[in-house]
Amino acid sequence: MNESPATPPTTLARPTTTQSSWRRWLPGLQVLRSYQMGDLPKDLLAGLVLTTMLVPVGIAYAEASGVPGIYGLYASIVPLLVYALFGPSRILVLGPDSALAAIILAVVLPLSGGDPMRAIALASAMALVCGLVCIGAGLLRLGFITELLSKPIRYGYMNGIAFTVLISQTPKLFDISVESSGPLREVLNVGQALLAGQANWAGFIIGAGTLALILVLERFKRVPGILIGVVAATLVVGSLGLDVSHGVKVLGPMPQGLPGFVVPWLRAEDLITVLIGGFAAALVSFADTSVLSRTYAAKTRSPVDPNQEMVGLGVANLATGLFQGFPVSSSSSRTPVAEAAGSRTQLTGVFAALGVASLLLFAPKLLQHLPNSALAAVVIAAAIGLFEIKDLKRIYRIQRWECWLSITCFVGVVVLGAVPGIGLAVVIAVIEFLWDGWRPHYTVLGRVDGVRGYHDISRYPSARLVPGLVLFRWDAPLFFANAELFQKCVLEAIARSTTEVRRVVVAAEPVTSVDVTSADMLVELEQTLRAANIELRFAEMKDPVKDKLKRLEVLDHIGRDIFQPTVGAAVDAYLEEHGVDWTP
Repeated sequence: MNESPATPPTTLARPTTTQSSWRRWLPGLQVLRSYQMGDLPKDLLAGLVLTTMLVPVGIAYAEASGVPGIYGLYASIVPLLVYALFGPSRILVLGPDSALAAIILAVVLPLSGGDPMRAIALASAMALVCGLVCIGAGLLRLGFITELLSKPIRYGYMNGIAFTVLISQTPKLFDISVESSGPLREVLNVGQALLAGQANWAGFIIGAGTLALILVLERFKRVPGILIGVVAATLVVGSLGLDVSHGVKVLGPMPQGLPGFVVPWLRAEDLITVLIGGFAAALVSFADTSVLSRTYAAKTRSPVDPNQEMVGLGVANLATGLFQGFPVSSSSSRTPVAEAAGSRTQLTGVFAALGVASLLLFAPKLLQHLPNSALAAVVIAAAIGLFEIKDLKRIYRIQRWECWLSITCFVGVVVLGAVPGIGLAVVIAVIEFLWDGWRPHYTVLGRVDGVRGYHDISRYPSARLVPGLVLFRWDAPLFFANAELFQKCVLEAIARSTTEVRRVVVAAEPVTSVDVTSADMLVELEQTLRAANIELRFAEMKDPVKDKLKRLEVLDHIGRDIFQPTVGAAVDAYLEEHGVDWTP
């Protein structure tokens, strides 16, 4: 039955000026104050449904992150409770995420030395760093920072993460243990282990069957494929005793009780690696969360503040790190489950967290026969969903070099690892931005008969040039990286003129900014042109750029009466001042 989207509670709108400053950072309080009791049964049912998915997914992602499965449940309880208070989205589900698994594993695995307590201390410290970075960015209103990575670079990074996660789970799918030293080496180790006959084929059949079932049931949006697959695998192993008779590795009984408050202490030599890993986790988690949050905000017609989203995500990670968890993010698989089950507010997450907590308190042995290969299947299914191939094909067709940038980023993540990979992604993004401004398009303009205005003579070879005038257009901001090129191109345009040049007019409408380097270059250029009896003028320059030229003392050197509102006005002024007989 199709239902129209529920009208969002008015309390989710941004706080008015009459509200206290602290209250606007607690959107959950506003929801609670005007909560409609008619939504309670829907939130409760959605919370129970969500619980059934949180348990296997939390355990699986914990194992994939290099920490014991129980901590995946801790990392499912705490962020849901905290985000319900601090998060602006009424439906978003936070918790362990496959996109973060490779980042956490890259830090935990080499530093923990196989010690599970050491592993969770490192992972919790990463969560603290992730939380502090997100909170700081939110308070500084830096919610836009995730826009700094272009779509092809995001695709390359996420494809690299997906491949890394998939490869890291392959040994568990075959129920074998191999030394992990990067995806490429791990593929070789798995191949050698299989040739040596180390695979547990009973465990593999269970895992492969679970994976196939999950992938098949993914087509049916309202069917909990992960839950069905995990329950089926657990029942088969438990009823047939495969863990005893065939050595299938299982989760075993979980500790009874709830997470405690623990401050993770680090060794000095681990600090830099954890800081880098936590920052990488913050960037990835907020990128995922912001996209998912905007998607559901548009779907439910409810406003979401990206800066508050950052704060909510940050506080959730901070609390998780203090209660034996690891970095968390929003979930693109569990959020739709909550929505499909009828979730109306953040109370759905609260009920789900209470459900997981009840399991730990009253039924910790319920999942003791859950096979590790089935958990690997859950993570592999999620990793497969992270791959973006279709849109990358489109990008290859329309902008091939950006596709190669994406592939470069993918290779960097696979070869260097998840944490250096995100650093490479940021570097590539900066280079991509600088390249566009470093070598921008520029041209000389002429008049085309039958077409209004002045146009690129390379596209209109028949365009007429104004005798003694060079109309030069520069399609980028002026800054340190392209200042010298600008000067060179202006002088070359003058040298190519077939008449003696008296004036250069820069069509500056595309120039959105100048810096000190480019300002000094303009002064130098004007002096060079003046020595050759050539005047320098500007047309269509924006007022903020003029103000900057004044502040940088450029106008003190080259004069103030050098601007024209349009290129046409600049041409008319030249014709009149120099007495040139030319018809536009």
